[in-house]
Amino acid sequence: QLRQRAATELTQTITASLPPLIAAGWALRGDPGYVIHLIRKVGKATQMVDLVLEPYVWTYWNKDFGWGNRVGDMGILGNPAAGTYLPDDDLPAARELGRRLAWSVKHLDTLPGPTPARTGAAVLDKIRRERLRTGKGIVVTAGGPIPPIDGAPRGDFEPAAGWSRIPDADDLEGATALVTIDQRAAYLASAGMLSFGYGRVRNLLGVDAAAAATSDKPPFGIWRVTLPAAGQYALPEKLPLPHPAMLDDQPVQTWITTISLDGLCAPIADGGMGLDVDDLDITEAWVYEEQGRALDKWAKVLREARAVAAETGDAAMKRFLGACYKGYVGRMVNPDMWTATRMQHHHQPLWRAAIMAHCRWRGRRVAMRIARETGRWPIRTMTDSWVYLVGEGQTLADDSDALGKMVLEKHVELTDEMLLAFAEAETTHEVRLAIAAAHGADHDEEQ
Repeated sequence: QLRQRAATELTQTITASLPPLIAAGWALRGDPGYVIHLIRKVGKATQMVDLVLEPYVWTYWNKDFGWGNRVGDMGILGNPAAGTYLPDDDLPAARELGRRLAWSVKHLDTLPGPTPARTGAAVLDKIRRERLRTGKGIVVTAGGPIPPIDGAPRGDFEPAAGWSRIPDADDLEGATALVTIDQRAAYLASAGMLSFGYGRVRNLLGVDAAAAATSDKPPFGIWRVTLPAAGQYALPEKLPLPHPAMLDDQPVQTWITTISLDGLCAPIADGGMGLDVDDLDITEAWVYEEQGRALDKWAKVLREARAVAAETGDAAMKRFLGACYKGYVGRMVNPDMWTATRMQHHHQPLWRAAIMAHCRWRGRRVAMRIARETGRWPIRTMTDSWVYLVGEGQTLADDSDALGKMVLEKHVELTDEMLLAFAEAETTHEVRLAIAAAHGADHDEEQ
């Protein structure tokens, strides 16, 4: 409804502005809509212009975009809340938008789409067209909807970790700071590393499914498993359970990706659970006959563009790129985004699930390494960030600037009052409140 209203209000503006353009030799391609396509012949050359109507962008409301007074990320136009929105005056705004568009063409080899997710898709489609032309590289031609399964998980197929615990005396001893570490461009890192399934998918039952899981390199797919009760294993008490669907006191039957299959079978020291495939009682699987690093070039383009934005201190484009890869990975799950025939190959919910799982397992592996090296354990995790109480001079972030490595996101020096809040916390809710209060006290520095 908002989009229709925006288009209706724009119609008069469009109509009024067309006559001088037509007089200058421009003609409309197709009907004017949210994008106006113009074409003009100049000698033997043909000029084509797409006019993207900015008010339409405001109508794209989802998790990336705000509502009412709380306007969020608006793709190439920036983020009003983060101070990267276009200047108020028309001429500086046009100049800055022109700069951003040129930057996108130079570093992403494409014009931005109306949303960050659409821009991520445009980058991949440019690579895809090149591969179709040369016959080199993986070309995915169809979507990969979730197969017809019983007992599909509600919500995310591979949910992000969300967990907190009450600190004990060891956690509080010598603690002088509260730090949050985060994986640098986590989704982008995983997207470039992983081998994704595409093409035909096969259903395996019983012994066939179990046999595929025990092969040297299990194929990309999903597996119907029984997660054993965690309480019977010697798992670290100060970490969340290895899989978000797992319970301490009883087994749980669910579906997991191949990434989680590998994670559960990895050694406890590496963040895994040390299981054998037999411990998971696999009864069914859906696996892809073909797999490969379908997003490696896409991740490379975005990674290199991100490096340029970071090196030049271009906050607007760095934020935009973050929104592009997060938005694209986020929208893989939604078929309504990709209803056009030429867009259906972007519907890949299992790719998104694999990326989510990969980020989660990588975080666990890092948490185990930090515990070995410093004796410190996290008190909270959300998605790919981990919150710690640390002592004087203790640093948990990685030196490397590679994607996926842990970077320091927040650092707050603890006051006696903050320490007391952690010491007196009796529930995980109170722990979360104490963390929020500490960050709130440090809010000015954070900005």
